[in-house]
Formats: sequence, C-alpha cells, structure tokens
Amino acid sequence: MANDELYTTQLGAGLGVIDETRVLLDLWQPGMKPSALFQAALDSGDFPNVTARRLRNIVAECFAPRYLVKDDYPAAILKELVNSLSSTELTQLFFLFTSRANAILADFVKQVYWMKYAGGQDAISTDNAKDFVVQANQNGKTIRYWSDSMIKRVSSYLTGCCADFGLLEKGRKSVRKIMPFRVQQRTIAFLAYDLHFAGFGDNAVISHPDWELFGLQKEDLREEMKRLSLKGFFMVQSAGDVISIGWHYKNWEALMDGITQ
Repeated sequence: MANDELYTTQLGAGLGVIDETRVLLDLWQPGMKPSALFQAALDSGDFPNVTARRLRNIVAECFAPRYLVKDDYPAAILKELVNSLSSTELTQLFFLFTSRANAILADFVKQVYWMKYAGGQDAISTDNAKDFVVQANQNGKTIRYWSDSMIKRVSSYLTGCCADFGLLEKGRKSVRKIMPFRVQQRTIAFLAYDLHFAGFGDNAVISHPDWELFGLQKEDLREEMKRLSLKGFFMVQSAGDVISIGWHYKNWEALMDGITQ
C-alpha cells in the first residue's frame, strides 16, 4: 500500500478490536456480507456488553474494511488460520490488515513509532501523536480540515491502537512506554506470500512498504527470509541488490496447510 490515501477518523469505530475480530471470524461464513454478519453477531449472544449500534459499527467500520477487502479476502484465510497461529502471530496479522485499511495508522507507525524506536527513545506521548496529526491536517492529508477536538481524539486513537497491537504500553496514559517488538517468522512468511499472490515480483516483494510496519529494512528482511528458507517456505538467492525467490507454495490453500503443519 502506497499510503497516498487521505486520512479518516475510522479508527474511532474501534481500535485493535482483537477479541471482537476473533469472535467475528468464527461467526463469519464465506460469502457472508457485513449486514448478515452483524445480524449473526447480534443473534449469537457473544457480545452481551456491546450495544447493537456499537456492534454494527465494529462490523461495518472495522471488520469489513479490514478483512472483507476483496470478496472474502482476507477473512477466509484468517478464519482457517485463527486456531493454528499463536496469539502474537494473529495479532500481528490483524495489525497488518488494520494498517492497510487505515493509512493514518500505517504512516504513524512508520514515521513516528519506528523512528523513535530506532532512535533509542523509550516512550511515545499523546502529544507526539497530536503533532503528527496536526502536521497531516495542515498538509491536506485529511478528508476535511479537522477541529482541535477531532485532532485530540484521533491522536488518542493512534496511541491506543498501537497499544492494542503490542507496540505501546496498554492503559489510559498520556505517555506510553515503547514495548519490545519482534515480528514473528510465520508473520513474515504470510506477508511475503500475500504480496507474491497479489502479483508482486520478487524484488517488489522485498521492497514493499508493508515491511516497514514491522520495522524491517530490506537487509533485515533478506536475513529473515533466508532463515525461513531453512523451514521450507521458499528458497532465497541474492546477488547484489537482485533477489530471486523460489516459492514453495503455489496458492493460499497449500500455504495454509504448510503453516498449520
């Protein structure tokens, strides 16, 4: 994702909503549209403390834009993997698709979180997030010019969402500690194949901006993928800046079998 989309306030409908997403993936069936999923969730009794209005927002504004991107993708894949991945792996995939659906989160993570992480800083404040949002507002990155109150709310959405996905300390705090973060190997394998199946060539896969969400530079990624080659996910050969990848799995079904073994 090039992240040239305009920023929205969509994160306000729900931040990471990790537990809710797991339940919705369980309830969702292939071909099911958001309206049908909302009704199934309402009828299930699995959301006793959530109002119907909020549940509708979670389905329409969080689940659908993140996990029903193109027909049943990626919901159908995640539904098959949800019980085979660790909590950390699953959370990292939710983070990936939430960032793709919310350009403001993706850019905040790349431009603020990882810059501070790499610089050895140990915390990010709501004021740091506010500075980012104010700059975006002034640069015309938002759909419309946001008020001060909206800027404040969106700033808290960003830090809260990062906390949900394990990048920052949890809790209602104006300053949150930066948490130790390491992308999992099966997360890397999933993303590499996701890009490959989307039609990207080998060098475009390695250079894709999605890797920046996990703090991976091209050289780091090459080393990680070489380690994954030892586990049979692919074969990696590189000469200078050119990389060649032998893809072991030819479709999602074969990859999911490989991941769950």
